[in-house]
Amino acid sequence: MKKIKIGVLGGFRGKTMIDWCLHSGEDVEVVAICDSSETVREAVQKSLCEAASPAKLYENFEDFLTHDMDAVVLANYANEHAPFAVRCLEKGLHVFSEVLPVQTLAEAVRLVEAVEKSGKIYAYGENYCYFPATLEMKRLYRKGVLGEFEYGEGEYVHNCEPIWPSITYGDPEHWRNKMSAFFYCTHSAGPLLHITGLRPVKVSGFEIPPNERGRSVGAKGGAGAIEMITLENGAVVKSLHACSLAKNSIWYSMYGTRGRAESRREDASGESVGKLYLKNDTAAHPAGEWAEYFPSFDSEEPKSGEFGVEGESSHRVVVERSKKPDARLSFGHYGSDYLTMINFVRAIQGKPADIVNVYEALDMAFTGMFAYFSALDGNASKQIPDFRDKSVREQYRNDTRCCDNKAAGGQLLPSSSIRNEEIPPSVYAAVRKKYLDSLK
Repeated sequence: MKKIKIGVLGGFRGKTMIDWCLHSGEDVEVVAICDSSETVREAVQKSLCEAASPAKLYENFEDFLTHDMDAVVLANYANEHAPFAVRCLEKGLHVFSEVLPVQTLAEAVRLVEAVEKSGKIYAYGENYCYFPATLEMKRLYRKGVLGEFEYGEGEYVHNCEPIWPSITYGDPEHWRNKMSAFFYCTHSAGPLLHITGLRPVKVSGFEIPPNERGRSVGAKGGAGAIEMITLENGAVVKSLHACSLAKNSIWYSMYGTRGRAESRREDASGESVGKLYLKNDTAAHPAGEWAEYFPSFDSEEPKSGEFGVEGESSHRVVVERSKKPDARLSFGHYGSDYLTMINFVRAIQGKPADIVNVYEALDMAFTGMFAYFSALDGNASKQIPDFRDKSVREQYRNDTRCCDNKAAGGQLLPSSSIRNEEIPPSVYAAVRKKYLDSLK
């Protein structure tokens, strides 16, 4: 089979994708990498040399786009994915986009239309959909084990204060310093939408006020955000995500008419997204009894005795599907980075693949976008548009509301719905110094 030629825009976050192309053993090859940072290009060149890869490095995107490629991975800044995705699709390239898909509704219109016109694969890299726990929730839900979805919670809390210098460089204009608390929303809400396949129809947003932890590193947005989302079947999802709260947490819980499943509620770590608790009323697993186990990565049928008695306590059954190390874990985010890429490649090859397409990606992103519109409007509930409908898109064609002055034009929004944070230049200077010191 002919190898798929992949280019990567963004060598920092894109390192995982580059490594996957170099070492996965799949029918792919990385042929070009583009990054404006000389430091990043030097690090990428080292990896390429170690793997004896002839991939070419580019500093300029326009030059990169002329390279002979089949597909592009967009791992550049989170607020700049859509314009590059459109350019690649117009050139006839398949696109894998990192988080987030768009930052404005106008970008969303152009992105959907570019995907539809090109006929190419667009896969959104919401890797939190591919943790062992969230994949298992999806399998259980789709098999009817949990029944009809009624309520769920998704949580992505990442205290970024310690790493802020290394990801913002002390730049006052960096997107992370200007983003609202609602912007980086798809890690929390996204997996529950992907598990159920249900579309969000309305949302109310609540901002956690800006705090000293964020101000001390130059962040102008709130400490976190909560979205209360209503889905098309009437179910409700609570989504919490934050960059300036003290405790790291990745956690998902879902309630159905026949049972409940949730990941381990611990600090954000591999084990928390690799363990699942299940309680349901099927004959194979009597009501009132919890199962605690480590799901596999694969969407396989349940093995005989999957909920059997092994390490049984009075109310809990512990079952480990596999205790062997899994090489896929080495590709980052507890193996989910591996699965996003392999599914992207399978989709290009015309094989069955589990990807987040452009419409689902926008559903995920719109939960945060319209929640912020809600917070700015006194937490009033907002309808979430369905961009599968061409007539719905039209009213948003020129809607550039966002916190990025380069994209917003005359529709610039504040970074916080609560108060305008004035950050002294000395704060950014101190963050910049920490970043530069870390390079020594």
